[in-house]
Amino acid sequence: MSYVQQHVRETIDILNKVDVIAIEKMVDLLAVVKQGDGRVFFLGVGGSAGNCSHAVNDFRKIVGIESYAPTDNVSELTARTNDEGWATVFVEWLKTSKLSAKDAVFIFSVGGGNLEKNVSPNLVMALQYAKAVGAQITGVVGRDGGYTAQVADACVIVPTVNPDTVTPHSEAFQAIIWHLLVSHPKLKSNQTKWESTVR
Repeated sequence: MSYVQQHVRETIDILNKVDVIAIEKMVDLLAVVKQGDGRVFFLGVGGSAGNCSHAVNDFRKIVGIESYAPTDNVSELTARTNDEGWATVFVEWLKTSKLSAKDAVFIFSVGGGNLEKNVSPNLVMALQYAKAVGAQITGVVGRDGGYTAQVADACVIVPTVNPDTVTPHSEAFQAIIWHLLVSHPKLKSNQTKWESTVR
């Protein structure tokens, strides 16, 4: 079997194993946030940060919900990293944004954060703050879900089918799941361009 065939088979395997009930729970959580005029803050690093930026666009444009990603503000992100340290960049951003109980924090991460292993402590600290203010927590994560899965109100853990390809599959499925969310009838408010032109 070629690598391409293997990767495609792994993707199919993940699709067959993904927790659809967790996704439905995520839809319901986000619908409540939207109905309550809450905001969604997308947090992620690396490739997941790029996914956060794309998701913000889709949630604002298609769902019509106020959404942000702190990693889109390079000046503030690097100033906070330089002056205060990497671990607090997200929590301090959320404090300035006055995160509240009507808002949601949405994590995209391969590991979900782990303070003991010093993996994505910035996500963990942001989640601790979100929990403290009563914000909803959701996420799409890989491996065992890390701290995100422990505290989330709704969390999708991308099943591991091959320990050598956890990162590419986790980040790919972040995109699959958020696109499912923004096209879900309970969330979608605005038609996408190509679908609206083909009648």
